[in-house]
Amino acid sequence: MSRRVVRQSKFRHVFGQAAKADQAYEDIRVSKVTWDSSFCAVNPKFLAIIVEAGGGGAFIVLPLAKTGRVDKNYPLVTGHTAPVLDIDWCPHNDNVIASASDDTTIMVWQIPDYTPMRNITEPIITLEGHSKRVGILSWHPTARNVLLSAGGDNMIIIWNVGTGEVLLSLDDMHPDVIHSVCWNSNGSLLATTCKDKTLRIIDPRKGQVVAERARPHEGARPLRAVFTADGKLLSTGFSRMSERQLALWDPNNFEEPVALQEMDTSNGVLLPFYDPDSSIVYLCGKGDSSIRYFEITDEPPFVHYLNTFSSKEPQRGMGFMPKRGLDVSKCEIARFYKLHERKCEPIIMTVPRKSDLFQDDLYPDTPGPEPALEADEWLSGQDADPVLISLRDGYVPPKHRELRVTKRNILDVRPPSVPRRSQSSSDAPLSVRSTLLHPGPIYISPYRPYTTRPLRPPPQQQHTLETLLEEIKALRERVQAQEQRITALENMLCELVDGTD
Repeated sequence: MSRRVVRQSKFRHVFGQAAKADQAYEDIRVSKVTWDSSFCAVNPKFLAIIVEAGGGGAFIVLPLAKTGRVDKNYPLVTGHTAPVLDIDWCPHNDNVIASASDDTTIMVWQIPDYTPMRNITEPIITLEGHSKRVGILSWHPTARNVLLSAGGDNMIIIWNVGTGEVLLSLDDMHPDVIHSVCWNSNGSLLATTCKDKTLRIIDPRKGQVVAERARPHEGARPLRAVFTADGKLLSTGFSRMSERQLALWDPNNFEEPVALQEMDTSNGVLLPFYDPDSSIVYLCGKGDSSIRYFEITDEPPFVHYLNTFSSKEPQRGMGFMPKRGLDVSKCEIARFYKLHERKCEPIIMTVPRKSDLFQDDLYPDTPGPEPALEADEWLSGQDADPVLISLRDGYVPPKHRELRVTKRNILDVRPPSVPRRSQSSSDAPLSVRSTLLHPGPIYISPYRPYTTRPLRPPPQQQHTLETLLEEIKALRERVQAQEQRITALENMLCELVDGTD
């Protein structure tokens, strides 16, 4: 009689637990847009959630410590003219977040460490290049200021956020809507899934498809794919009988999956969250009330089911904390932020250990906030693995760092500073614009109350072209000086806030 041997793994007993009620974020109107993104992004300093907003798109950014009920007048990040579809924190600056919208634009925002008094409406930079809605964002894992966007125009654009320029545009590789895009660990390759049911591996700098697999899952519902630490691919999809599946693929042999797991029958698309440090993949389905997790190993059957965290309420979205934001003193190996209809609830995954000492086997060195490459170096063909940090003494987020954007003629593309009426000041005749710069006496008509018009200056006082150019130059210098002063004051305020904390 043979005895069954239990597989040895330090993650066999991982269990999930919802945080206490006072650690949740209450009274948040989570977005109801029908789009298969996570609607939530989190880093060691902030929690961002896409919310309902009238007259455009918005998301809310909360410090992690601000738990409990959120005031209904809490400032939002607004600026998009249509619903926000995706948000993503910069991995190299915890105060910078990008948002993609149905209005075809991407906006990059600087979030202050202090709580703003009013809505944040001015992004650092607006990226315009898509002709249809933009639904996917992903920062490069190792290169500074490199951001990927994918839109309904079947295009992938890679931007240099530091200059606002397009680095690469992949516009002829996908015949239909793109469902997901994922970088590999050093940012040299992309894995994409598309509505044409094809899984592709793309070298973006060469602009070519390295490998592809048609119909990795037979079902009609959307696919998702992520790279593993050793370069393999994990995909989620549906069988012909609408059973949800998880498959592991070797890009060097796309004929058959290395492993295939079938789960249940449901309509919710499975969002995979992969942790390269523990080689565990967590599967969260929109509309589900559970999180399944599997360990990926080099031994057959390669994909090992660990456990399922279940709760009563279905999830509208999910945020996944980077490893450097976890509490290592409690053996926490993952933390999710589950979105309900009106709140956000943290869910903590823990490995039970008796010792309170730092567990080296659970926490190998993990990617830190420092980039390994500049954008130009990556574009020229260089690759570098992420710069790793140790979590032995815990992780302390760095102080507020400002994202510097260098853009040609940036003052020429900013909106006019004067209030708009029937036409903007930039469209007004030259004499009207000069009057706006130096307003003269105002004439009030006795026949039409509340209407004003500037008196026409006498001919001898007409501004010459040289005078106008000098005035514009002086105003630009004044604006630049005021911007520098505002930046200095904000930095001083951040230092004071950090000192009081």
